[in-house]
Amino acid sequence: MTARPPRLDEIKSQTQAVYARQAAAWDRSRQEHHDTLGLYEQPWLQRWLDTLPRPARLLDLGCGSGRPIAPFLLQQGHHLTGYDYSPEMIALAKQHFPTEDWPNANWQVADMRALPEGPRFDGILSWDGVFHLSPEEQRAALPRMAALLRPGGAMMLTVGYGEGAVTGTVNSETVYHASLSTPDYIATLKATGFQHVSITPNDASVLGRCVLLATGFRPDQQG
Repeated sequence: MTARPPRLDEIKSQTQAVYARQAAAWDRSRQEHHDTLGLYEQPWLQRWLDTLPRPARLLDLGCGSGRPIAPFLLQQGHHLTGYDYSPEMIALAKQHFPTEDWPNANWQVADMRALPEGPRFDGILSWDGVFHLSPEEQRAALPRMAALLRPGGAMMLTVGYGEGAVTGTVNSETVYHASLSTPDYIATLKATGFQHVSITPNDASVLGRCVLLATGFRPDQQG
């Protein structure tokens, strides 16, 4: 008998467990990738930062182990909070960026589907993070993410190319990825109060990622 392929919802339910198993390997691979290619995300990160005050209060959703993006942000004097729903990833981030050496870094276990109440941020980043949520979860999470921003804030995400769900891999284990459509992202974020939303698809400079940048957050001027 041929084994039934796993359903997407089953794969999605195992994503957190995959990261628990693969955290150390993922961290090593990410750093090795950086050592080979450099911080190829830097131009996009700087473009996002250029819309914000200095120093800015930043939130990285799905921060993983913090490497290699956190040092670029912290060394510029910004205050960085990292949320990840994997305790194993947050443990690695705390190991890499201990408080005594990085007093402007704060790492917490948190799920972007149920964000904790707390301070407002100037900028929110989710690089290869938000796509682990289903389309329905993303529609619900995006306004809650925006609500954590101060007026004038900006959000940068990597997203997919069209609405639907697919699979990816983390160190050869299968994980769930999903996306809204480009018009849906734009409409959803403008409805929360962002004045400008751009989506750059298949950007070769970041290895083909689709980058969403939403700026000029004005919660009193919702579209």
